[in-house]
Amino acid sequence: MARAWQHPFLNVFRYFRVDEWKRSSKEGDVSVVTDKALKSAVYRIRGSVSASNYIQLPKTSTQSLGLTGRFLYVLFRPLPTKHFAIHLDLSTEDGQVIRVSFSSLFKEFRSSATWLQFPFVFETRTSRTGDTKTEYLAGVAPLGARWTCLQLDLCDILLVYLSRCYGHLKSVRLCANLLVRNLYTSDLCFDPTVSVAEARRAKLSVTPVPREMAFPVPKGESWHDRYVHVRFPRNNPKVPSQPVQRSDSPIAAVFLGPAPQGPPPTEVFGEPVQDASPLVQMPSPTAVSAPRRGLGDSSPRVPVGSGSPWPPQVPSAPRLLPETSLSFEQLEVPRVASPDTSTQDPSAWAEAADIHRVDSSGHVLAHESTEVPVALDAGSCQHFLPDPILRLKGVIGFGGHSTKWALWTTDGTSVVYPCHAVVVVLRVDTEEQRFFLGHTDKVSALALDRSSVLLASAQAPSPSVVRLWDFQNGTCLSLFQSPIYTICSLSFSGSGALLYGVGKDGHGRTVVVAWGTDQVGRGGQVVVLAKVHTDLDIQAFRVAFSDGTRMASCGRGSLRLWRLRGGTLRSCSVDLGEHCALELTDLAFVQVQDGHRAPWDHTLYVCSRSGHILEVDHQRLAVRCVHHLLPAPSPGSPLPEKPALSSGLGIAISCLSVSPDTCAVGSEDGRLRLWPLDFSSLLLEAEQEGPVSSVCISPDGLRVLSTTSSGHLGFLDIPSREYTVLTRSHTAPVLALSTERSRGQLATVSLDRTVRIWDLATLRQLYDFTSSDEAPGAVAFHPTSPAIFCGFSSGAVRSFSLEKAGLLAEHTCHQGAITGLAATPDGNFLFSTCSRGSLAQYNCAVSQCHVLRVAVKVVCQDVPPGPSTLATSGDSRLLAFVGPSKYTVTVMDSASLNELLRVDVSTLDLAGGRLDWAVAVCFGPAALGHLLVSVSSDKVVVLDASSGRVVRELPSVRPMACSSLALSEDAHFLLTATSRTIKVWNYWTQTDPSCQVYVGHSEPVQAVAFTPDQQRVLSVGDAIFLWDVLATPDSGRSMPGVPLAHEVGPGTGQLEGAACGADGLPRQQVPVPSQGPPLPLDVYAMPPEGNDGTQSVQEARTQPPARPDSYKHLAARCKASTGTESVSLPPEGTELLHLRTVVGYNGNGRASVVWEPDTGFFAYTCGRLVVVEDLHSGAQQHWLGHPEEISTLALSHNAQVLASASRHGSSAAHCQIRVWDVPGGLCQQLISHHSSAVQALAFSPDDRLLVSLGGCGDCTLALWSTATYELVSSTRLLERVHGVAFSPWGASELACVGAGAVAFGFLQQRGKDVDVQMHRAPIPEDVGAAELTSLCYGAAPLLYCGSSSGQVCVWDTGAGRCFLAWEADDGEIGVLLCAGSRLVSGSSTRRLRLWAVGAVPELRRKGTSARSSSVFMERELTLDGAVVSASFDSSVDMGIVGTTSGTLWYISWAEGSSIRLVSGHRSKVSEVVFSPGESHCATGDEDGSVRVWSLASMELVIQFQVLNQSCLCLAWSPPSCGHPEQQQVVAGYSDGTLRVFSIARTSMELKMHPHRAALAALAFSTDGQTILSGDKDGVVAVSRLRTGMTFRVLSDHRGAPISAIQSTSKKYGDLGVEGTDLWLAASGDQRISVWASDWLRDRCELLDWLSFPAPASLAATGLPPPSLAAFCPWDGALLACVGLGAREEVVFYSLRQKQVVEKMSLPFFAMSLSLSPAARFMAIGFAECTLRLVDCESGAAQDFTGHDGSVHLCRFTPSARLLFTAAHNEILVWEVVDHGRRVAAALGP
Repeated sequence: MARAWQHPFLNVFRYFRVDEWKRSSKEGDVSVVTDKALKSAVYRIRGSVSASNYIQLPKTSTQSLGLTGRFLYVLFRPLPTKHFAIHLDLSTEDGQVIRVSFSSLFKEFRSSATWLQFPFVFETRTSRTGDTKTEYLAGVAPLGARWTCLQLDLCDILLVYLSRCYGHLKSVRLCANLLVRNLYTSDLCFDPTVSVAEARRAKLSVTPVPREMAFPVPKGESWHDRYVHVRFPRNNPKVPSQPVQRSDSPIAAVFLGPAPQGPPPTEVFGEPVQDASPLVQMPSPTAVSAPRRGLGDSSPRVPVGSGSPWPPQVPSAPRLLPETSLSFEQLEVPRVASPDTSTQDPSAWAEAADIHRVDSSGHVLAHESTEVPVALDAGSCQHFLPDPILRLKGVIGFGGHSTKWALWTTDGTSVVYPCHAVVVVLRVDTEEQRFFLGHTDKVSALALDRSSVLLASAQAPSPSVVRLWDFQNGTCLSLFQSPIYTICSLSFSGSGALLYGVGKDGHGRTVVVAWGTDQVGRGGQVVVLAKVHTDLDIQAFRVAFSDGTRMASCGRGSLRLWRLRGGTLRSCSVDLGEHCALELTDLAFVQVQDGHRAPWDHTLYVCSRSGHILEVDHQRLAVRCVHHLLPAPSPGSPLPEKPALSSGLGIAISCLSVSPDTCAVGSEDGRLRLWPLDFSSLLLEAEQEGPVSSVCISPDGLRVLSTTSSGHLGFLDIPSREYTVLTRSHTAPVLALSTERSRGQLATVSLDRTVRIWDLATLRQLYDFTSSDEAPGAVAFHPTSPAIFCGFSSGAVRSFSLEKAGLLAEHTCHQGAITGLAATPDGNFLFSTCSRGSLAQYNCAVSQCHVLRVAVKVVCQDVPPGPSTLATSGDSRLLAFVGPSKYTVTVMDSASLNELLRVDVSTLDLAGGRLDWAVAVCFGPAALGHLLVSVSSDKVVVLDASSGRVVRELPSVRPMACSSLALSEDAHFLLTATSRTIKVWNYWTQTDPSCQVYVGHSEPVQAVAFTPDQQRVLSVGDAIFLWDVLATPDSGRSMPGVPLAHEVGPGTGQLEGAACGADGLPRQQVPVPSQGPPLPLDVYAMPPEGNDGTQSVQEARTQPPARPDSYKHLAARCKASTGTESVSLPPEGTELLHLRTVVGYNGNGRASVVWEPDTGFFAYTCGRLVVVEDLHSGAQQHWLGHPEEISTLALSHNAQVLASASRHGSSAAHCQIRVWDVPGGLCQQLISHHSSAVQALAFSPDDRLLVSLGGCGDCTLALWSTATYELVSSTRLLERVHGVAFSPWGASELACVGAGAVAFGFLQQRGKDVDVQMHRAPIPEDVGAAELTSLCYGAAPLLYCGSSSGQVCVWDTGAGRCFLAWEADDGEIGVLLCAGSRLVSGSSTRRLRLWAVGAVPELRRKGTSARSSSVFMERELTLDGAVVSASFDSSVDMGIVGTTSGTLWYISWAEGSSIRLVSGHRSKVSEVVFSPGESHCATGDEDGSVRVWSLASMELVIQFQVLNQSCLCLAWSPPSCGHPEQQQVVAGYSDGTLRVFSIARTSMELKMHPHRAALAALAFSTDGQTILSGDKDGVVAVSRLRTGMTFRVLSDHRGAPISAIQSTSKKYGDLGVEGTDLWLAASGDQRISVWASDWLRDRCELLDWLSFPAPASLAATGLPPPSLAAFCPWDGALLACVGLGAREEVVFYSLRQKQVVEKMSLPFFAMSLSLSPAARFMAIGFAECTLRLVDCESGAAQDFTGHDGSVHLCRFTPSARLLFTAAHNEILVWEVVDHGRRVAAALGP
C-alpha cells in the first residue's frame, strides 16, 4: 500500500521538485544548461573540489527519500578531463545506513561495515593496423565521454558486498564534475537501449525503457554509437532474493563495458586478493566504435574472462581470479547471473569460501570458520535464523587428489592435510578440527612455511589455482592462477618469502615456478620471480634449510640442484655414477638444529624405489656414500650391524624425512621404519594399513607423521613406541549412509567395496567390513538392535552384529543389485529393492531376520540407484518408493504391502512441455502427513501422503534434480543434495521459501541426513561432512499443523475437480495452497460452543475468559502455587537476607518499562517485583508488595508517582493496583477494582486522574482520582479493548482501541464523580484492519492506531474519522509512540521502526483521499522477541524497549544501534553453579543454553547453546582440577548426553552419551577427574572426563528419577570403609544411597541405604515433592534430607550412628535445599513462593517472599556470602547479612 505510488517507476527530480530547491539542496557551481545531444535542460555540476559542488536529495540528513525501488537509474555524462563522484545513502532492513560511493577519484575498491567505495574505470579502444587494443584507464574522464545510463542494482550491491538486505534509498548526492539529466527508481529492470515501439514491433521479451527515461536516437543511428549503458552489478536473469555472505574483504572485479575479445590484461588482476576491487568500467569512444548489438542484447552481457575459450597464455605475473559468484546455469545459459563472472572452468574459478553461489531461490553460504551474521528477507527471518544455519563441524576423510601431503605445524601440536577440496588442521591432542575452505576442486599440493604463518594450497584441475592463507586466522590472503596446469608440489623457503611450485604445462612438460610472497598481507601482490620448463621427471622438490634460494629435485634417473639468482632458475645435475638408473622417489635436506650450522648440514638424503639411500654433498655436487636397506630378517635371526650394498631386493622406499639424529622412511610394503643417520641398525618399525605415501618428522623430532595410499593418517610416537591413527577414510566416493540413534553411530558404504561404522562423537572408525567380490550399495541400521543391514551388487542382503562383529544372516531373494534399504522406526520391518524391480519385506523384530514377502516388478528399473528412492514414514505405517515406472511414486502399507496410493508425477508441470520423473522420496513427520518427491524438472513436490494431492511445490533446485532429501523431525528444515551443494530450506514458509546453499564437496553429494538428535547434518560424497545446526530452538515453536481445506483453497470436492475435471481430463493447473496465518505467540482456550454471549456479568467473571488474538494482553505463566499463610517474616532490621540483585525482565508483562530521561528514573518488572535500577552504576532497588505477577506500569508526567498493577490470584479476588512514591520508594495507596487483569494504566496530562483498563474477560474502564485514589467512574465496555490513552491536549478526552473500532471517551465532572460518554468510530472497510491493538496521540488532533494486521491508521479526533492508513509491518503492532514528526512502532515480528510523519497533518485536510506517500520509514531495528514495552525521550532519539524474550534494549536512532541492558532467561532455570574462586557463576536453561555470568556485576559473559535439547543439570569443576584457565562446566541434557565446556576456550571440549534417558543430576568427584551423572530412569553413570569413557553404571535406583547427587571428600578409612570420596544419590521414590569410592582404583562400595515412606502428593501439582539430600558442611557424616516421609520436615541422619538424630518441622514440603558452607544455615524453597532460612543450631527460621512461583532452586555460593534462588526464569540474588553476633539471637524464637 505504501509502495504503490512508486510503481512502475518514479521520476525523482520531478517528485521532489528539484528546480524549487525546497526538498533538495545545492552547493557551489550548480546551474541549468541545455544539452545539444539530448536537446533538453540538464543540471551542470562543476568545480575543482567535488565535495564543495553538489546536488543533494533530500535537503537535510535527518530526512529520508524513502524510495524502495530496487534499481536506481542515473542519467549523466562525466565532464571531460575531470573527476566526479556519486554518493548514495542506503538504508538496510535492520536500519543500518550504508554510504555507497562511485567516483573516478578512487584508485581501488575499499569497504567497511558502513561504507563502500567503487572506482570508475574508463575503457578506451584504439585500432592499429587492424588490431584493436583495449586499455583500462582510472582517473579523469576522457575527452569523448558520452551520456550514460548508470543502472545500479541497490539490492545486489548490499547483498554481495555487505551481506545485508536492502531497505530503501535514503539520500543521493551528485558531486562535480558531471552533467545530470535525471534520477529514476523502479523495481523493474529496464533496457535503455530499446524503446517501447521497438519492443512491440520486434516482440522482444525485454522491458523497454519508458519514454521519459529514453535518450533520443536520430534516425539511422545506433543507440550504442551515442550512449553508454552501465549496469552494476552485472545482469542476472534470476536475481537473488537473499543475502550473499562474503568474506571481510569483497574481492569481485566487475567490468561493465563491452567485453574484450581476448583475455584481459594481466595488470587488471595483478593485485592480491584483499586488493582486487569491484570496478565500474565505462567505455569511451575511440577510433573503433563499440560493436552494434541486437535489440534483445543491447547492453554488455559478457564479463571479462567469459566468452569463447582462448589459447592459454602464461602471464608474466600471477593474475588474480575474478572472485565473483558463479551461477549454476553458466554451462547451459550464455548469460551470467549477477554478480557473477563467467570463466572457462567454473569449478576452477569459483570462490567457495569468500563468496557464495547464488541461484534463483536462495543464497549460497560457503562455510567459513568464523560466523558472519546475515539477515534474511522479511518472509523468512522469523523461522530461519541464524544465518548461516549450518557450520562445518568435522570432516572424515583424507587425500582426494593425492595422499602424500600431510604436514606438522611448527609447534608440533597440529597436522595439516587435504581432504578433497578442504584443507584440515587437526590438533593432535584434542582431535579438534578447523578448516580452510575456498577450493572448488581437489587440493593437489600443500606447503607451510617454517614459522606457520603462511599456508599455500593448490587446486588440481587445469589451470591450477593457488591460494595463500593466513594460517593463524584462516583468511585467504591471495588467490592467483598458476602458469602450471597441474601443480603437484609446493615448497616454501625458510623465511616464507619464496614459494616454489612444480607441475606440468599444457604439453606435458615439467614446469618449475618461483613466486615472491614477501608482500602478501601487507598490501602487495604475489609476483612470478622465475619460471623454467624442463623435460626432467621430478618426483620430489625440496628447499634447503639454510638458504631459501637453493633447492633440489629428484626423479627417474636424475638428481638436480637448483638455485634462484637474478630472476632466473638454474639447475645442475649430480653425477650418480653407477646409480644413474635408480628411480629416485624422495629427498630431504638435513635439518639445522638450534640455528647453528652443523658439520653435516650440507648433506642431502635421496631415496630410491630399489631400497638405496644416497648421501649427497650438495655443496660439492658429489655422492658421499650409498646405503642399501634390506627388509628386516625373520624373528630369531640376528640383524646385521650395517646392511651391505648387496644386489638383493631392497625395501621399495617411497618417501623419507630426516631430523638431526634420525631418518624415517616409508615403503611400499606398508611399513614405517626409523633409522639412525648412519643406518647402522633399525630403531623402530611400524606396520601400516597400506603402502606408505609420505612421512614427516615433527620439529622436535619425537613424532613421525605418516600417510598411506589407503587413506590412513597417523603418527608414531618415538619415546613411547606407540602408533596413533588420526583418521581413516574411504578411498572412493561414498554412496549411502545410515545413522543409529542410541549409540550415536554412522554407517557408510562406498565404491571402495567397504562398509564402515563411525562414532559420530569422535569421528573415529569403529568397524569396517570389506568385500573383494561384490560392492555394497545400500546400508541401514536396525532401529532397536545392535545390528546393521547391507545390500550388495550380487543381490544379497546381509545383516551383521555390531557386538560380535560377525555375520548374522544372509538373504538372496533378489536377482539384481540392491538399490535401496529402509527399516521402519519401530524395528518391525525391513525393506529392500533391487535393480530388477523387486521389493522384499523382512521381519526384523525377531532375533533371526527372515523374508516375509517379495513383490516383483513394482520398483522402477530405469532410474539410477540412489539412497532416497525408498523411504518409510515416521510412524512406521507407510512405505514409499519410485515405481513401477520412473514417472510414478507408490505408497504402500508397510505391514501388508497393500497399495494405498499411486501418484503420477509426470504431469505435475503441465507448462513445462516435458515429462517429469521421480528422483527421490522422503516422508515428513507423521503429524503432517507429507510425502516429498524430487522430480527431474529440478524441483521438490510436497504431496499429501494419504490422498496424493499436491500441497505445495518448492522452487527450482538447479542445476540438477536433487538426489537426496531429508526433513527435520519438527518439519522446520529441509535438506536437499544437488550436485556438489547442500541446500537448507525453510520448510515452514508456505510461499517463496528461502534456502541457504553450502558448498565444500568436490564431487556430487550422494546423501544428506539429520543426526538422530537433530543437532547436526551429515552429507556424504567424496568425503563425510558433519555440520552443526546453529538454529536456536524457540520455546514457542511447534510443528505447523495440516491446513484445513477451507484454509488452503478449494474444498475436498473442489480439489478433486481441479485435479481430474468433470470429464476426466487431466487438470490444467496444480492446486497451490495459500499461506496460512502466522503462528500466534500464545494459545488460549476458546469460549465453549453454543455460547451466545448473553450471560450476565457475574457469569462472565466466573467462567474462563476468552483470550483475544492480540498478543498485547498479559501472557501470564501458569504456576502451581498457593498463598503464603504459615510464614515467619523477620522483624524489620533483623533480616539475615538482603535482596541484592534481580536477574531478568518479565517479558510476559505489557508496557512494564518506564524511563524518565530528565531524572534518570528507570523501572521495570520481574515477576511480582518492581525493579528500580540506576543505569550508571547498575544498583537496584526492589519494591515488594504485589501478591501476583505484575502486568503493567505507568509513570506520572511529573515522574513523582508510579502505578503498578498485578493480576488476580488465589490470595485476592481482584487485581491490585499499587501507587508508589518515586522519591521515597514506598507504597502510598493500594486500590483494586478489576476482576481478571489490568491491561493498561495511564495518567491524565495534569496527573489528576488515573485510568485503568481491565483485561480480557473484564472490559471495564475505571477512573481514579489521584488526590484520594478513590474510584470516580467505572464503565463497562461492550467490546474487548487492547489499549487506552489520555489525550495530551486536556484531561477531558481519552481513547480506547479494540475490535473493529476506536472508542472516544469524553469526561464530564459531576461533583466528585466523573461521567464517561463513549463514542464508537468504526474502522473504514477499505482499511481492512479488524483489530486495533495499540494507540498514541500525535500532533493535534491526530490519533495513531496500530492494528493486528500491521497497519497504522491515522484518525482525526475532532471529526472522529480515519483519513490515512499504511502498511507499517507484517505482524501485529503492539507498541506505538509519537513525538513531533516521528513515530515509533513495535510489532510481534520483532521489528522496531521509526517513521517520519511530519507531513501527516497536512494530509488531514484531504480527508479519506489522503495517500501515505509522504510517510517515510527512517530506521528499522530487529530485536530478539516481540516488542511489548517501550519508553523514549521527548524527541524519540533514544529509548528503552522490552521484548517477550525477557530482554531490555537501549535504542539509539541516531546511531542506529541497540544495546542489551538487561538480559535473563526465557525458560525455566534448571541449575546454578559457581566457580571455585567465586568470580563467575553458570546457569542452565531448559532452552538448551548454558550461560556464564560475572558474579560481581551479574552481566552475561558467555553463552553456550545446544539446539533442540534442554539443559537439566550443571556442575563446575572443583578447585582440585588445576589452574583457573583449566576450569570446565559439565552440562547434562534431555537426550542423555553430557557436554564438557571449557570456560577459557569458550568452546565445547567433549561430548559423552552415557544415558538413554534425560539427565537429572550431576556431580564432580573431589579430584575433578570423574563425573557422576544420574538420569530420570534412576541410572547413575560414572565417567572419566579425560577419556570420555563410562566405566561404571549403577542401577540400584532404577525405576525412579534421580533427584540429587552430591560428592564430598573423606579420610580414606573413615566410616569403616576405604575410599577418598563420599557421595550420595537421592531418587524420587524416597530412597537415598550413600557410597564410598576411590575412582583411581575403580573401587566403589555401598555405605548406607535410606528408605522412607512416600509422602502425600502436593495439592498444587498432584505430584510428590522431590526427594533431596545433602552432606552437612559442618559434619561430613551428617545428612540433611527433605521430601522423605509423610510429614513436612527436615530430617538429619547420622552415618556414624546409622539413625535419624534430629527433625525440624516445615510449613510446607520443600522444593529445593541448600546448606551454607560457612555458618550452619540451611535455605529451603517452597512451592508457595516462599524462601526459608533456617539456623540448624537453634532451629530458628526466617521467611522471605519475592518470587512469583515455586522456588525450585536454592544455592549458596562457596563463600556463603550470597544465596541464589530461582523460580521458573526468575533469579534472585540474596546477600547473607552478618550482624556480628550469634545468629540465633537475631532470629528470635
